[in-house]
Amino acid sequence: MTTTDEEDRIRRRPDDEDADIYDEDGNVRSDFLALVGAAIADRDTLFLRQNVARLHESEIGDLLESIQPDQRLALVRLLGDDFDMTALTEVDEAIRREIVDQMPNAQIAAAIGELDSDDAVYILEDLDKEDREEILAQLPFTERVRLRRALDYPESSAGRRMQTEFVAVPPFWTVGQTIDYMRDEEDLPYSFSQIFVIDPTFKLLGAVDLDQILRTKRQTKIEQIMRETNHPVPAEMDQEEAAQLFEQYDLLSAAVVDENGRLVGVLTIDDVVDVIHEEADEDIKRLGGVGDEELSDNVLSTVRSRFLWLLINLGTAMLSASVIGLFDASIEKMIALAVLMPIVASMGGNAGTQTMTVTVRALATRDLDIYNAGRIIRREAGVGILNGIVFATIMGAIAGTWFHDYQLGGVIAAAMIINLIAAALAGILLPLLLDKMGADPAIASSVFVTTVTDCTGFFAFLGIATWWFGI
Repeated sequence: MTTTDEEDRIRRRPDDEDADIYDEDGNVRSDFLALVGAAIADRDTLFLRQNVARLHESEIGDLLESIQPDQRLALVRLLGDDFDMTALTEVDEAIRREIVDQMPNAQIAAAIGELDSDDAVYILEDLDKEDREEILAQLPFTERVRLRRALDYPESSAGRRMQTEFVAVPPFWTVGQTIDYMRDEEDLPYSFSQIFVIDPTFKLLGAVDLDQILRTKRQTKIEQIMRETNHPVPAEMDQEEAAQLFEQYDLLSAAVVDENGRLVGVLTIDDVVDVIHEEADEDIKRLGGVGDEELSDNVLSTVRSRFLWLLINLGTAMLSASVIGLFDASIEKMIALAVLMPIVASMGGNAGTQTMTVTVRALATRDLDIYNAGRIIRREAGVGILNGIVFATIMGAIAGTWFHDYQLGGVIAAAMIINLIAAALAGILLPLLLDKMGADPAIASSVFVTTVTDCTGFFAFLGIATWWFGI
């Protein structure tokens, strides 16, 4: 097979450990994608093992998302045992399911056995129960028990996110015994920063940082240097709450305990970063009414995820239209009202969305609660009044000059003030109310805030105009 100089250069890249597969914009380079595609088509396993298998798991994940759908499974099959299954934790759920569903359970089981438990659970939880049990049955007993216990915890809980590999020692051991144990024991986590102290029933007593171990003499007992564990995380705790603990107390890792206080795992900062990213991504999507949609989803699944909220939006739009219908005679007599009324509604909608976005995020991060809600509501009302006055002045002057009728400018100015105040209050009160009722404000707030601002804007503007001009 003939190659260009550029192809030869990239094919020699295994010797260049610093070679970058990304372009200046952070996307996978098009020339590299072309070469990978050609290698898949030619079944060039040598090139793929030298240039793809060596990549970091996150880079392989980006590559899988960048190549064509029909190339993904072919790439995994050609790499065989050299494919790093951890890369599947770095891709969209739809892509992960697509690849895993086509892989033999025996191959998945063999790969799962090489993964950290948290990564293994991340892949197993997407499988059908029958396939999951078949894969677990092929794993060693101890590993099978650990993974089943993690899978028994609720979805999106700390127990699902935890790593079940950790180092734990009794309090009566000396520092020397602990160091010798870590040197001799082969079945230790790949990376860890804490050693946990437990009693014979595995109840968590405390923890010791590795740097403390290194600075202490060998004959010193562990119980003399251990400290209380920093904020142990209950296994049933929601992963978002656990992430907030890490943020609040600047943790790098935290022990995960069951309902009896027994050590069952450890939550690490790399998993928490993933949680923060996922939760932020989820909130943004819910604000837009697109649910759990991924870029890799097909047309039908995307339509299904968006249909419900578009249907609700249609209903609320009809409600707004009915408000306009109340003043159809006024609009027929004064065409300027039809020209100007979308401005009032649009300004209110944008102002309400600003307040709503800040409120929903504050609720998600627990910065907004019952103790400071009153102060924040007063602040937003003040913002609505001041913005209303400023933009009412601007829009009133524009409308008066545009239609040579400064009474009309005064009408739209009054409506603008009313709607911006209503937008500010709706933007904070509706998410608070939905949160109090147990609904997710990120999902429902947008539709209701928009409805309030549209209806208020139309009613205020058309109502004041009808009254003032007697039409």
